[in-house]
Amino acid sequence: MESLVPAALVQALRKQKYHIVGKHSAVKRCKWFYEALTSGRTCYKQKFYGINSHQCIQMSPSLFYCTQQCLFCWRAQNGDLQITWDEMRLPQWDPPEEVIQGILRAQRRILSGYKGHPKADPQKFREAHTPKHVAISLTGEPTLYEPLGELIHTLHAKGLTTFLVSNGNLPQKLAGLSEEPTQLYVSVCAPNKEAFKRVCRPQLPDVWERLNETLEQLPSFRCPTVIRSTLVKNLNMEDIEGYAKLVQKAEPTYIEAKAYMHVGFSGLRLGFDSMPSHREVYDFALRLSEKTGYRILDESLDSRVVLLSKKEKPIRFGSG
Repeated sequence: MESLVPAALVQALRKQKYHIVGKHSAVKRCKWFYEALTSGRTCYKQKFYGINSHQCIQMSPSLFYCTQQCLFCWRAQNGDLQITWDEMRLPQWDPPEEVIQGILRAQRRILSGYKGHPKADPQKFREAHTPKHVAISLTGEPTLYEPLGELIHTLHAKGLTTFLVSNGNLPQKLAGLSEEPTQLYVSVCAPNKEAFKRVCRPQLPDVWERLNETLEQLPSFRCPTVIRSTLVKNLNMEDIEGYAKLVQKAEPTYIEAKAYMHVGFSGLRLGFDSMPSHREVYDFALRLSEKTGYRILDESLDSRVVLLSKKEKPIRFGSG
């Protein structure tokens, strides 16, 4: 691990409570995991899709590697904290079963900190020992992980559901997955090529074209698909027409319009004033709804996210 990435980077990530698994994977305790255990408050994924927050693992199989350097991303990027490494120099990948066993151990370590916690709900604490869902979304670009389809298949075989979040830079990798996730997210955080280059800062050539190729193939997926737009005030909330054209191309099951949150390493690039209010996110969703015919189905004020769909109600996967 240290031979591919600087020890200072590993140290900085551990300081931010990343549990590093093997050479390139990681688990991190989600805020909503804590909230669900101690106060009964839950993530929007539970409200929208029935995914129990206290039984969800937030992980990445590609902690140090990504094809974009989005301004709003909470991950550590080359140059942050004056630490440099090659984000596209990929390692020899750990096998999926090894990654899965590692993330389950890491989640148990996280959970052990709540034993005897005065506010922890005893039933939820017990249930949390049996995770039901894996969000492959923590940081990095998961489609860089070569055996991703096998990872998803193995998680499903163990009775876990999966939400995969991709930036859509590698359309052939997504199209060639040996097994689809339970739900597939593609990040669409700019309405046109110029804004995309400015906001998402791609590290590969022709990335706008690659993203559009991914959007064109989205209707062919059997699993529910989501276009997720992370919205940054005064940066990528204009040109609704551009966003609408991308939605019409992709025909996703859902759209999630979500506010940028000033967390992690994004604080090195953006200020608190870059976070739109929930009202601003809702207004964006309303304008997009008018252009696309997707209706607003639900919202979560705590997460500043609005769900749109042509469905009457979202598909629910868990018991939440």
